[in-house]
Amino acid sequence: MDKDKSTPVQEFELPPSLRFLRQLVTVLTGVMIVGVVLIIALLVIRLNSDPAPALPASITLPDGSTPVAFTQTADWYAIVTTDNKILIYSLDGALRDTLSVTLSD
Repeated sequence: MDKDKSTPVQEFELPPSLRFLRQLVTVLTGVMIVGVVLIIALLVIRLNSDPAPALPASITLPDGSTPVAFTQTADWYAIVTTDNKILIYSLDGALRDTLSVTLSD
């Protein structure tokens, strides 16, 4: 008769530090999976949201003004110029207000 000559596999218990490390790796893997799924979900939600307000087709600035910055709300947009002025326009392109900015030294 054929006898099984293989050595029996002995079950052994991991030392406490390795058990802790194994649990830590498992938890961190789960957290990373949840994080990646969350980032993908946020990207999908953000990319499917309403688009930003449309930019005006053209903007007519006063002579000699050079734009530095642009900002827009739902009702108006503003342009900051190099001569320290803020030009506020309505969405139809009409100049609503001009603000002069004075910087203190």
